[in-house]
Amino acid sequence: MTVTYSSKVANATFFGFHRLLLKWRGSIYKLLYREFIVFAVLYTAISFVYRLLLTGAQKRYFEKLSIYCDRYAEQIPVTFVLGFYVTLVVNRWWNQFVNLPWPDRLMFLISSSVYGSDQQGRLLRRTLMRYVNLTSLLIFRSVSTAVYKRFPTMDHVVEAGFMTADERKLFDNLKSPHLKYWVPFIWFGNLAAKARDEGRIRDSVDLQALMTEMNQYRSWCSLLFGYDWVGIPLVYTQVVTLAVYTFFFACLIGRQFLDPTKGYAGHDLDLYIPIFTLLQFFFYAGWLKVAEQLINPFGEDDDDFETNWCIDRNLQVSLLAVDEMHMSLPKMKKDIYWDDSAARPPYTLAAADYCIPSFLGSTTQMGRLPINTKRRL
Repeated sequence: MTVTYSSKVANATFFGFHRLLLKWRGSIYKLLYREFIVFAVLYTAISFVYRLLLTGAQKRYFEKLSIYCDRYAEQIPVTFVLGFYVTLVVNRWWNQFVNLPWPDRLMFLISSSVYGSDQQGRLLRRTLMRYVNLTSLLIFRSVSTAVYKRFPTMDHVVEAGFMTADERKLFDNLKSPHLKYWVPFIWFGNLAAKARDEGRIRDSVDLQALMTEMNQYRSWCSLLFGYDWVGIPLVYTQVVTLAVYTFFFACLIGRQFLDPTKGYAGHDLDLYIPIFTLLQFFFYAGWLKVAEQLINPFGEDDDDFETNWCIDRNLQVSLLAVDEMHMSLPKMKKDIYWDDSAARPPYTLAAADYCIPSFLGSTTQMGRLPINTKRRL
């Protein structure tokens, strides 16, 4: 489930993010602790071998190797390669979120444009809306592991009520080697055209608006399919991963504390624990882990999209909108500001500080200053 913390950072306070650092679920600690332990253990093992097991000549050779690794490890462009990669992944992740298929605009159109309070009208609206939700379900099954585990076969889709047995037969009889998520679109268009012919949709403009919105919904579904099909080139992911792990493999040797008595430059102290190397590993490897988690937001990580929740929410809300709420209107009454030309909702004491005068322009304050209006020509 997505980790939400917006309410905890609603206001900027002194050291305001410190509470977020203590969270475990969805945190970088949970993602990185295994790699961090492995790096620390390997570093400690190499340090132990250098200090206690190597002979004098072997120590001198190791020290030269350590200086060599430390010198040339900085030539690996980790910051540039990793920073550009994470930026690309985050932009891709956010674009996938903003293009999730939501049926709200379609359900508004169906509820207001498809007439008929009888059983046939109700059946028509619910069927149109069911085709919309079936389309998104078929897409989510193809891209989301969580949804596929919930609906592993088309039998489960039928049992869940998204498709009837007759529709399942038509769906299976349509032979195509490609993903058939577009089939409910065709059913939707044909049924909408039939409703127009029968007068259930009374205006061709309404039918056009309905089809335009359905095409927009199809675009969202197609875009998710495209993101799943064409990912960030594998070669770039391999380059970034190799750059990060090669850099820290070199650091295992190059960042060792060497014998201070030998006078090597930069090795005046022997602290045993490489504090800043560990911090560097935490930041760089954590950056890579962020990309690893966000590159496919349809998995089962803590911050992946809640696609099963989307399916549940969309079905329930859309059916309510086109059925129970069809032509359901509250009784109109005069509002409390009927005779008030300067309507202003009340403020509570807690919100009193937010009651401020209207902004009239930055030059308004100039009226309070003495201005020399005389000017010689």
